[in-house]
Amino acid sequence: MTSTAAKPARSDRQTRSITAARAAELKAANINPRTGLATDYLNHFNEAIMLLEMIPDMPECAEDFLGWQPLSYAEHFTASNFKARDLAIEAYESADAAVRAEFDNITSSMTSILTAVSAAMRKAQQDKTRATLAEQATGWVKPLVALAGGIINGRGNAADVDYIMTH
Repeated sequence: MTSTAAKPARSDRQTRSITAARAAELKAANINPRTGLATDYLNHFNEAIMLLEMIPDMPECAEDFLGWQPLSYAEHFTASNFKARDLAIEAYESADAAVRAEFDNITSSMTSILTAVSAAMRKAQQDKTRATLAEQATGWVKPLVALAGGIINGRGNAADVDYIMTH
């Protein structure tokens, strides 16, 4: 006759302690413990915005913008010097699916806009056309970066995205 000892269940106190420790670890790494997302990823889009904003005054910056390449959340952190990049990727992968889907929808929209503008800019013959494209793209992407930041920080609404994309 064999006996199998049941594993003791974790107490609520132990679970809260683990949860608190995890939250502290994420917070120390600049990852929102509630969402599992880090604002550092938005730097990828802010870089493109900064380059776009320079084009009207310095047309030669169009070449720098054309060098911008889209990166997924994991690709961004893998290529970055972010101290807790592995933790950022793991937290993203274990984030609430609905939050992550809303976030991914917005970042996908930003990527689509920036790649479409890049393609149009490659075909543009005049600096004035590139400047106009840059100004329009900046106007479209900046509000989306703000929405993505809201989701990262635990605020956000898909209806806001729909409104921005249709106006």
